[in-house]
Amino acid sequence: MLALSGLFAAALLAATLVPAQSEAVLVALVLAGGHPVWLLLAVATIGNVLGSVINWGLGHVLARFANRRWFPASPRQLDRATRWYHRWGHWSLLAAWVPIIGDPLTLVAGVLREPLWRFFLIVTLAKGGRYLALALITTRLDAA
Repeated sequence: MLALSGLFAAALLAATLVPAQSEAVLVALVLAGGHPVWLLLAVATIGNVLGSVINWGLGHVLARFANRRWFPASPRQLDRATRWYHRWGHWSLLAAWVPIIGDPLTLVAGVLREPLWRFFLIVTLAKGGRYLALALITTRLDAA
């Protein structure tokens, strides 16, 4: 249970603007073999999506404070994510798993009032797909 809690926490933190590395935790747990891979994928995906929903909520509520020093994304990150979001629309959320731009992108989705239901569906697909690909690669390399 401790391993699953750690994976959940790492995945949740990794999806917020706090630097964390959930992929390494997932790979280590897949290689350890103590839990079914589907369970590890579910825990990592749920934690990571919840972290993104936190970002969306922060963006939704705190948009009026975007120019404040304490705002969780720098003006440069916010501008880059906003341009990306305007260029690709809600489908840009498929890049929510990408390092550096993914977390600010989920915050921008909240700032720009992306509907939560669509945000949730697209981000779950993107982040779940990333973890699935990572688990498949890990299990195949481990079997080789």
